[in-house]
Amino acid sequence: MSIPRFWREIRQRYKGIGTECGVCNRVYFPPREVCPDCGRDSLGDMKEREISGKGKVLTFTEVHEPMPDFEILSPYIMAIVEMDEGVRMTGQLVGVEFDEVKNGMEVEAVLRKLGEESPSGIIYYGYKFRPCR
Repeated sequence: MSIPRFWREIRQRYKGIGTECGVCNRVYFPPREVCPDCGRDSLGDMKEREISGKGKVLTFTEVHEPMPDFEILSPYIMAIVEMDEGVRMTGQLVGVEFDEVKNGMEVEAVLRKLGEESPSGIIYYGYKFRPCR
C-alpha cells in the first residue's frame, strides 16, 4: 500500500473526521454508516463532519503500567474528552502534569507522532490533547 493511500484511508485519525446524521443531527466519531438512534431513516443521510478539536476533560487517569511499545512514555495521562460537538474521544494528554489536570479543563486536539512501523517504514500520526492556551 502506498503511503498517500494509507493516510487517505484513515482520515479520522489525523483530521478528526466523523459523521453527522442528516435526520437527528447527532455527530459520531469514529464515522458511522448508520445512526444508532435513527436506524434505517439515516441510510444515505450520514454526512462527513470534521470535529473542531476543542473539548473538555470528563475524566482522566495516569498510566504507570503501559501497554507494550508504550513503556518509554510511562507514566502518561489518558483522558476521555467531550468535544464541543458532543462526541467523546479517548486520548493522551500532553504538555501538562498530572496534578494540574482537572475535570472540565479545556483542551484541544493536536497532531502527534504515535509510532512507526520500522525505522525506515511508515510513521503513524494521530491526535493527542493539550490544554488550551
